[in-house]
Amino acid sequence: MKQRDDWHLTDELEYEHGRGDPFAAAVRATRMPMVITDPAQHDNPIVFCNVAFQELTGYAREEIIGRNCRFLQGPDTDVAEVAKVRAAIEEGHDVDVDLLNYRKDGTTFWNALYMSPVRDKDGIIRFFFASQLDVTERIEAQNIISEQKELVEREVARRTADLRAAFDAKTILLHEVDHRVKNNLTMIGSLLRLQARTIDDPAISVKLESMLERVDALAVVHRQLYQSDDITTFDIGGFAEGLARDVVGSSGRGDIDLRIEVRPLLVDAVHASALGLILNEILTNAIKHAFGDGRHGSLTLRVDEDDERGIIRICDDGPGFPSVKRTRSIGTSLITRLAKQARAEATWSDNAPGTCVTITFPRGEAADA
Repeated sequence: MKQRDDWHLTDELEYEHGRGDPFAAAVRATRMPMVITDPAQHDNPIVFCNVAFQELTGYAREEIIGRNCRFLQGPDTDVAEVAKVRAAIEEGHDVDVDLLNYRKDGTTFWNALYMSPVRDKDGIIRFFFASQLDVTERIEAQNIISEQKELVEREVARRTADLRAAFDAKTILLHEVDHRVKNNLTMIGSLLRLQARTIDDPAISVKLESMLERVDALAVVHRQLYQSDDITTFDIGGFAEGLARDVVGSSGRGDIDLRIEVRPLLVDAVHASALGLILNEILTNAIKHAFGDGRHGSLTLRVDEDDERGIIRICDDGPGFPSVKRTRSIGTSLITRLAKQARAEATWSDNAPGTCVTITFPRGEAADA
C-alpha cells in the first residue's frame, strides 16, 4: 500500500466518525504519534504510521509498515503490561498501558499507549487504532518520588528503631532506679524499726511509727513503678486498693468494714509518690481517729474519674475530726503540700457521721489518648 493510499484507510471503514480525507489528514498531521494495525492480516501488522510516530521511534516508514508493534519492545519491557495489550486485541476492547519501548538507536522511552478497536457497520473489527505519548519525564519523576519515599521510609524505620532502643534503655534504667529506691526505702524502714525498739518514750515511738508508714508507702509506690511496663503512667486506682487493704490489715483491726469501689486510673508517673503519700496519710489518719479506742465501723474507698480529672474519695463513719484540730496536724499540712506538688486538691467534708476526704487530680496523658 502506497503512502498516499494510507490516508484513505478510514474510507474503507464507512464509519461515521472516521470517513473521508479530513480525518485521515488530521491523523497524518497531528503531533501525537499514531499507528493503525490490521487484525485481518497475520500477526496484526502496522498498516499505517504518521510522521510523529516515525520521529518518536527513529524508524523510517518502510521499516515500520508490515511489522507488529512488538518490535519496539526490549529486554526491560514489562511482559505483564504487554500481556494486557495482547488480551485486549484478542477480546476486542480498548486498553491503555505504560510500556518501556526502544528506539532504533537503542535508547529507551516510556510510551503511554492507548489502543482501541475500530469496527465497521456490522460490528466487525477492521483495524486497531493506537496512539502513543512519550511520558518518560513523568515516569522518571514518579520513580524518583518512589525512590525518595523508600529512602524516607527506611530512614523513618531506622530512626524509629533507634528511638525504640533508646526508650527501652530508658525504661530499663528507670525500672532499675525505682527498684533500687524501693530497696533503699525498705532498708531505711528496717533501720528505723531497729531504732524504734530502743526508744522508751511512747510519744517519740508514735511519731517514728508514722514516719515508718510513710516510708513503707513510698516503697510500695516504687515497687509498682518498676513492675509496670509503662514508665510514663501509674495506676493510682490499683495502688489505692492495695494500700487500703494493707493499712487496715496491718492495723490488726478485723472489726473495720472496708468497702472498695475502685477502677483502674492512670496518672502521670511523676505524681505517683506524692499521691501515694497523700493516700497513705488519709488512710492511716482514718484508722487512728475514726476508729480509735477500739471503735468499729466502716471505711469506704472510691476511685473514679470524670472527663478531665481523677477522683479519690475516702470516707469513714467515725466521730469526725474537728477542723481546728485538723488544720494544726502534721498530716494535714503534709497532704496540703503534697497536693500542690501533684497538681491535686484535697477537700474535707462531713459524712454525718464521720469524715470524707476527696482528692481530685489530673489524669495521666495516656488515659486521654
